[in-house]
Amino acid sequence: MSNINNLSRMKFFCDNDRCIECFACVVACQNAHELPVGIARRKVITLHNGEEGREVSTSIACMHCSDAPCAKVCPVECFYIRDDGIVLHDKNKCIGCGYCLYACPFGAPQFPREGLFSVKGAMDKCTMCAGGPLETNSEEERAAYGQNRIAEGKVPACAAMCSTNALLVGEAEVVSNIFRTRVVGRDKAVSTENSYIWNLAYGSGKR
Repeated sequence: MSNINNLSRMKFFCDNDRCIECFACVVACQNAHELPVGIARRKVITLHNGEEGREVSTSIACMHCSDAPCAKVCPVECFYIRDDGIVLHDKNKCIGCGYCLYACPFGAPQFPREGLFSVKGAMDKCTMCAGGPLETNSEEERAAYGQNRIAEGKVPACAAMCSTNALLVGEAEVVSNIFRTRVVGRDKAVSTENSYIWNLAYGSGKR
């Protein structure tokens, strides 16, 4: 893993005050990567559903954690972390044991099937639209990992389709500054849900 400054690493963040639970990010991800039925790299969850004044929605996927727990528990070391902080994995190494699913606090790892002895098949997850270990933008990479929009200088499909710009992605310092500006404009404190998810994925003090 590189010693690059954590503030220069790519991060995801969902501004809960802007998320309207439209599921555009989910559909964009499914379509961009032609995901099979049953695989959902990105999900939208709603807390306190139906409770006036308390309902809050957020878009969640692999958060590409600074200290990724999935990589720590993988027995075959199929995970690797790029210098820009994007957490990827090698499907040719994955044995489908499911340890990463148990370790991930966001439920990001997805498995294509349930089989004998809990064999789940090679794991699939959000790549932040950065492909995988195969040749960049090759047919093989696209078939196994989906679009590599990062290599093309584009933002991930989910963020590109977010109609309210709730889903932010980019270098941690840039994302943090955008969110701070929004909070100041609202004249309110950072919500508990927002800060909790950021700190869980990236650690406190990295905003």
